[in-house]
Order: sequence, then C-alpha cells, then structure tokens
Amino acid sequence: MRILTWIKPTWDIHIWNYFWALEPLVRLSHTYPKADIFSFVPNMHALTSFHDPIGIKKNTINWVKIALACGVDPERYFIYSQSDIAAHAQLTRVLSCLTHMWFMERMHVYKDAIAKGTQHDISVGTFTYPILMAVDILLYDTTHVPVGQDQKQHIEYARDIAQKFNNMYGETFVLPEAIVQEDVAVVPWIDGRKMSKSYNNVLSFVDTEKTILKKIKQIPTETKTVEEPKDPDVCNVYNITKLFLTPTEDEALRRKYQAWWLSYKVAKEYLFEKIIDFMKPIQAKFETISDEYVIELLKKNAPRAWAIAEQKVQDVYKKIWFTL
Repeated sequence: MRILTWIKPTWDIHIWNYFWALEPLVRLSHTYPKADIFSFVPNMHALTSFHDPIGIKKNTINWVKIALACGVDPERYFIYSQSDIAAHAQLTRVLSCLTHMWFMERMHVYKDAIAKGTQHDISVGTFTYPILMAVDILLYDTTHVPVGQDQKQHIEYARDIAQKFNNMYGETFVLPEAIVQEDVAVVPWIDGRKMSKSYNNVLSFVDTEKTILKKIKQIPTETKTVEEPKDPDVCNVYNITKLFLTPTEDEALRRKYQAWWLSYKVAKEYLFEKIIDFMKPIQAKFETISDEYVIELLKKNAPRAWAIAEQKVQDVYKKIWFTL
C-alpha cells in the first residue's frame, strides 16, 4: 500500500490543509504501519496562480515545516519536491496527448470559469493541471490518496487517464483509490463557504492571536437573542468549533446551544480558546525547524523519488516506442 498526499504551496498553510491532508496522513500511518507514505510539495502546480519565485521557495519550505510540526515524521514519511523530478513533466506530455478536450472540459475549475465568463483568462497550465495531478499520483504506483469530498474528481481523472493508457498499451499504472473523511469533507469559515485559499477566507498557522480573534469575530450568526435555544448544526461557529472537540466536549457544547442563555459572543470566545490551544504547540514546533534542515531533507530524498519516477517513465516510453 502506498499513500500519497500534497498541499499546493501558494499561500501559508491553513487549518483546512491540516484536516484534509496532514491529520489524515498522520492517522493513516498508525492504521497502516507498513504502508509507504509519500508526501510531496507540488510547486509545479503553484505556477498556475503564483509567479513569485521567492514566494514559491518560502512556501515550499513552510509547507514542509508545518507538516513536520503537525507530526509528520521524516523517517516515516517520504517528503520530496515535485520540481526536482523531471519525470513529472515527461509523463504529463505523454498523457496530455492521449486526453481529449471534452474530457478536460468536465473539470470543476473550467466549468466554474465558464459560468463566470472567465474561461479565456485561465492559463493552459490551469486547464490541464488535472493531467499533471494524475501524473503525480500514477508515477509512484500510488494506491490511496486522502482527499476532501470536493476533490474526488481529481482521483477519478487519474483513474480514467490511467485506465485509458492501460487499455491502449497494456497494464502500466495502478488505479488509485480515494480516502475521503466525510466528517471533515468541508471546513466552513467566516462566509459559510469552505475554507479555501481561492476564497481568501483561511485561518493560517502563521496568523497571530490578534488576527485569529478578529477573524472569529467576523463569523456571521443568527439574530437570535441570548435567551433563545439555538440549532448548533446551522451555526458556523459550532461547525468550526466541533473540529477541535472531543466527543464529550462536543456533546456538552450541543446541549448548551439547545438550552437557554448561550450567547454567540461566548461561543466565539470558546472557539478562539480551542483554536489557540490547538495551534500553539504546532507554532512552537514550527519555530524550531530551520530552513536549512528542510532544504537538506528535500535534497536527500530527491534521488529516491527520481529513481521510482524514472523507472515508470521508461516503462511508458518502451510501450509507446519512444525507447527502441
């Protein structure tokens, strides 16, 4: 079994990244102690929307530091940089030539752009990024990929593309399976939409307490009075808070919502307390990890990733007669 995960290094890592990628990654390592766990920095994907070379370098390093601070053991998890491996670009070219336009036009990002009338403003890299993402998965014979509910399409694309190649040239690629955590499939935030870099509504691990408190205060709530009972399931404050609660704490908070005399001010203060308790140890660990350590770690792991990916590319090249 080989598990693979990633986070696009465009902005600071936020809590949604933790719940859909890092926390499941750590948990899966205990569930499947003998599995290979690959976690890469997809800085080639970052170019679709981020063109600051200094920023990409900084965020690449910060992604690894946050992962380590959250409990990713560099001896147990294989961490590498996508851009160090030329095979990602090589296989992307091959699979792009086998993939039809109509197939790519089904992707959510492109449909959203059409709905907004901005489809001519997206780059070719943005349009074809699901192919590169499929390559990221298929190069390493990945069997399982942790994703959010709204990202299952990426795995379906990878499976469809792999199956098409296998049908044409013989068994080559493993068909990956998605691992979806239904209970945290979407992490809501201030505006009720999912927490997303695209919506600029994230809670970053590098936010100060003052910034965190300000963001929490901006979460909209119902106009019910303090005396009225409240439905926790329709309250964004509760839906965020429950991510940080034990079952016992969750049950107690739900009872407070459904009884009288819980103010949204108190609910937000409780959320702030829980977030700070959660983030402080991670932030403290983050500060102890040097940039130099991360750079050396990525350099050390690059040859192993290169060897695995190169072997897969050579297999593909032989089957399509690129290699005589």
